Amino acid sequence: MTRNTALAHAVPLPDAIAGRSIVLVGLMGAGKTSIGRRLAARLGLPFRDADVEIEAAAGCSIPELFARYGEPAFRDGERRVIRRLLAAEPMVLAFGGGAFMDAETRAAVRAEAISVWLRCKLPTLVRRVAGRENRPLLTGGDPNEILARLMGARHPVYAEADVIVDCGDETPDATTTKVLDAVLGWRAPRRLAVSLGAGGYDVLIGAGLLSRAGALLAPVLEQKRAVVVTDETVAPLHLPALLAGLAEVGIETRQIVVPAGEASKSIESYTGVVDRLLEERVERRTTVIALGGGVVGDLAGFAAATTLRGLPFVQIPTTLLAQVDSSVGGKTGVNTARGKNLVGAFHQPRVVLADTATLATLPLRELRAGYAETVKAGLIGDAGFFAWCEAHGADVIAGDPETQAEAILRACAFKAAVVGDDEREEKPNDGRALLNLGHTFGHALEAEYGYSGGLLHGEGVAIGLGLAFHLSARLGVCAESDADRVATHLGAVGLTAELAQLNRRFSAAGLLGHMRRDKKVRDGALTFVLARGIGQAFTARDVPEEAVLATLREAGCGP
Repeated sequence: MTRNTALAHAVPLPDAIAGRSIVLVGLMGAGKTSIGRRLAARLGLPFRDADVEIEAAAGCSIPELFARYGEPAFRDGERRVIRRLLAAEPMVLAFGGGAFMDAETRAAVRAEAISVWLRCKLPTLVRRVAGRENRPLLTGGDPNEILARLMGARHPVYAEADVIVDCGDETPDATTTKVLDAVLGWRAPRRLAVSLGAGGYDVLIGAGLLSRAGALLAPVLEQKRAVVVTDETVAPLHLPALLAGLAEVGIETRQIVVPAGEASKSIESYTGVVDRLLEERVERRTTVIALGGGVVGDLAGFAAATTLRGLPFVQIPTTLLAQVDSSVGGKTGVNTARGKNLVGAFHQPRVVLADTATLATLPLRELRAGYAETVKAGLIGDAGFFAWCEAHGADVIAGDPETQAEAILRACAFKAAVVGDDEREEKPNDGRALLNLGHTFGHALEAEYGYSGGLLHGEGVAIGLGLAFHLSARLGVCAESDADRVATHLGAVGLTAELAQLNRRFSAAGLLGHMRRDKKVRDGALTFVLARGIGQAFTARDVPEEAVLATLREAGCGP
């Protein structure tokens, strides 16, 4: 059959896969060549065997290369041949058993191809390689012992492949069908780069990332050792999947579980976590992984920032609020009796994994609270995103995975741009301070509740957004219709947008007192984020306190 005839009958590839090569990895005997040929035929792609290409380039066989030059020289030549193949047109490429062990080669594969691990059990491999020639690693030894040793060394690295297919004693055609289905069903997580002056990191967004956490984290971890910090609510829901995903690539883990809720974001909890980290004898390259919402992320991040003067840190947020806001940007810290987030540090994560599947376990109230931080991005500087929220916000709250992923991506992209321009909130005007839209009011309300959970952070932000727009309208910088539009949308998704709707009375003077203790106060003057309209936020340090008090009283506060 000619190439053109094969293409006419080929299985069409989804857009996310088209244009990329497919690399098959696994131990000798896994069937990479036989499955690769069949897969290539079904996809209408050329097939190449890396070992055959290496022999052609060297003019001698693999065993001869090993005998003449040794394994290190062979691996160097193998690396160069594979780079050349990956730079060519899309193909199905079968790797030799050791090729994927090279870190540079794995990086090239991640950039150019989709990797598939053909995972086989030991008896199957032994039976397939028995009596075969051209296997230099089996020379002079027991295949069973050699393959078992290779499995122990290589399987944790093969597990970094994009797709894993378990292969047994089925026919090659049946295995090829399994591989084809797995490849066609594979979707790369959405990837957002956060660029900072001294480097940066990626935010990965998608469903099922917990079970693949090891494969996603292995390229960025300095040491295959980590301590997971989580809370008593999240641990039974998501910790097993994360630990299994980390173990798959050989990452050794310990766990620290703290009580759930805002009360854990305290100096006492912080010292407890640090003590546990030291008890586990962490080293400077041991990673702290935060698994949970904003409280866990802030607490674990602050502990990572200060233990041994700084440990690597990974954010795995499990709430919408954390996925769109607190996990990105590097702010960590704890509360004190004097206010929220008054003790902390900037400590950027190595990577953020936002698994949208975790959102399905959230109570509706938590999901709505997280949405307030999502819509905030549009109100600050992206009127188009706010319009998107008006059209799709109900779907985000209803749990549509694709809409949630899009909302997270767009909110994080906006925040990443702001953080990249003002990483440590040093710009006196605008910059990162804009991200506090609604927070001056919201934090005051949280303080009034004593951080007891009676008012969630996102609920306070939602009311704060409405108050910020009403204050802007009172000061004549924003149309009242914009404030009404904000309140209408927040109410439409089930968020309380007006202070008077809370089942509680507040003192305007009391709330203003909390605001005076906010960390955003400069030279004794309150700093507010106001808006000239939807998507037109700005900072102001000359807001008359009487205007703030009048706005609060109009919203339903007492004196």
